[in-house]
Amino acid sequence: MDVKISPAWKELLKDEFEKTYFKELVSFVKSEYATKKVYPPGKLIFNAFDTVAPEDIKVVILGQDPYHGPGQAHGLSFSVPLGIPTPKSLINIFKEIESDLGTPPPNNGNLERWATQGVFLLNASLTVRAGEPSSHQKSGWMQFTDKVIEKVSENCEHVVFMLWGNFAKEKMSLIDQDRHLILTSTHPSPFSAHKGFLGSKQFSRANAYLENHGKTPIKW
Repeated sequence: MDVKISPAWKELLKDEFEKTYFKELVSFVKSEYATKKVYPPGKLIFNAFDTVAPEDIKVVILGQDPYHGPGQAHGLSFSVPLGIPTPKSLINIFKEIESDLGTPPPNNGNLERWATQGVFLLNASLTVRAGEPSSHQKSGWMQFTDKVIEKVSENCEHVVFMLWGNFAKEKMSLIDQDRHLILTSTHPSPFSAHKGFLGSKQFSRANAYLENHGKTPIKW
């Protein structure tokens, strides 16, 4: 079926788009957008894919759900558009970057600047009902994004996978640990950041790995 996604991803995932579960997922998502308030805006569902081609991926940061508040979600995990207050989890991410690398926090939470450098900001579910976290988790998105993670693992070389929290850590089995670096910690949310995320130095470790494999480090 015809999915509005960048050509490189369309080619990589073409078999997935023809599967029954994905066709049912598309039908469900269309119905949800027609009858309920759903985030992100429809044209931004595949924003993470449209921003980073598979061959350009250096780092994968896996989120769980899009933000479910007004104006927050724009198809990149942990990121919010310009003009939207920075969420608490992202504030903690910026705190860790400052502690790790000495980079002061930016004045906004828009992470497009990471995406254009090869950071694939993937949510496990790509849509969500307004005010209802996890509301689309069982719709088929996770089957799709699990396959995306597998495809990245199979087709890319020396990618850093950042898996934060138990939900993300469950994806470790999808990744070839001989070809890629997996960095895990607790989630950066206010409830768990102090239990392992803060002080983990994942951003300097990621950059060291990239440099060791001939890649330009990320300007976090």
